[in-house]
Amino acid sequence: MLRSQPKAVWAVAFASVVAFMGIGLVDPILKPIADNLDASPSQVSLLFTSYMAVMGLVMLVTGVVSSRIGPKRTLLIGLVIIIAGATLAGLSDTVMGIVGWRALWGLGNALFIATALATIVSSARGSVAQAIILYEAALGLGIAVGPLVGGVLGSISWRGPFFGVSVLMAVALVVTAFLLPATPPAARATTLADPFRALRHRGLLGVGVTALLYNFGFFTLLAFTPFPLDMGAHEIGLIFFGWGVALAFTSVVVAPRLQRRFRTVPTLLVNLVMMAATLVVMAVGTDDKAVLAACVVIAGLWIGINNTLITETVMKAAPVERGVASAAYSFMRFGGAAVAPWLAGVLGEKVSVHLPFWVGAGAVLMAAVALAASRAHLRHIDDEESTGAELPAQVTLTPIR
Repeated sequence: MLRSQPKAVWAVAFASVVAFMGIGLVDPILKPIADNLDASPSQVSLLFTSYMAVMGLVMLVTGVVSSRIGPKRTLLIGLVIIIAGATLAGLSDTVMGIVGWRALWGLGNALFIATALATIVSSARGSVAQAIILYEAALGLGIAVGPLVGGVLGSISWRGPFFGVSVLMAVALVVTAFLLPATPPAARATTLADPFRALRHRGLLGVGVTALLYNFGFFTLLAFTPFPLDMGAHEIGLIFFGWGVALAFTSVVVAPRLQRRFRTVPTLLVNLVMMAATLVVMAVGTDDKAVLAACVVIAGLWIGINNTLITETVMKAAPVERGVASAAYSFMRFGGAAVAPWLAGVLGEKVSVHLPFWVGAGAVLMAAVALAASRAHLRHIDDEESTGAELPAQVTLTPIR
C-alpha cells in the first residue's frame, strides 16, 4: 500500500510530519519560558490555549477556503502563516507576545491540518482506513520527534524550537510546492454553515463531543505535566519522545489489529477507560517524578489508538464531504484542547497540583459515556470498512459513500 501511493500523498504526509512536530516541540520549553520570562504556569499554558482556540475556530472556514482556491493553495498559505507565527514567537520578549504569535501559528495550522487530512484521504490509493493509518503515521512521527528536537534546541535556548519549526516548515513548503500537483477548486463551494449542518448527524455529533472531552484530558497531560516534573528541557524532551514513540507505534500497528478483532466502538470505549485510569494514577502520584514520567509514556499507547480510530470514525460517521466532516470534528475537539491547558494551570496554582489530573480523568470518562450513548448511530462504521471500497486517486473532496 505504501509503495503505490502517488507523489501528492507523500508530499502532504511529509509536511504533516513537520506540522505535528510543532505540538510536541514546544512542550519541553514551557518551564524554561516560565523561568526566563518570570511567568506562571497558567500564563505559559496560554501558548496552548491561544493556539488551539484559533485552530478550532478557523477549522470552520477551512472548507470554505479550500473549496474555493483548491487544496494545494490552502496548504501553502497555511505553511507560510506557520513560518511567520513561529519566527515571530521566537523573536518575542514577553509571554503574552508569544501567546499572540502562537495564535497566528494556530491559524496556519488549521488551514494546513484540515486540508491535509482531507487531501490524503481523498488522494491515497486503498481504503479509508489505510489512508488514515498513513496520516496517523505522519502525525505520530511528528509528535514523537517534536519533543526530542524541542528538548535539544530548548537546552540551548527557549527560542530555539520556534526557529527550528520555521526552518523545517520552510522545507515542507518547498516540498509541497514542487511535489503536490495543482489541485482545482471543488465542484461545489462549501459554506460556513456546512460544518454545523454536518453536526446534525447524531453519529458525527457524538464523536465530536467524545473528541472534545477526550482532548481535554489529553492536553491536560501535555501542557501541565512539565511543571510537576520540574526537569530541564532535554529531560522532558526525552520523556515526551518516549510518549510520541508509543503513540506512533499503537496508532499504526496496534489500532488496526484491535479494530479488526474487537470492532471500532468497543475498542475506543476500553481505550478511553484506560486513558482515564492513567490520569488517575498521575493524580495520585503527582509528587513522584518516576510515576509521572512512566504514565506519560503509557498514555501515548492509549492516545495513539484513540487518534487512529476516532479519525477514521469521523471520516465515515456522516454522509457529508470529508473536508466538511473534518472541519466540524476539528472545531469541537480543539475546543477541549484550548480550555484544558489554561484550566489545568489555574487549578494547579490556586488549588492543588493533583487536581488537574483528576479533572482530566473525569473528562475522559465522560468522553467514554458520550461515545457509548452514540454507538447506535455508529454501527455502520465497521460495515463500511468491510466493503473494502477503494479511494479515488485524484485529489478531490468527495462525498463519503
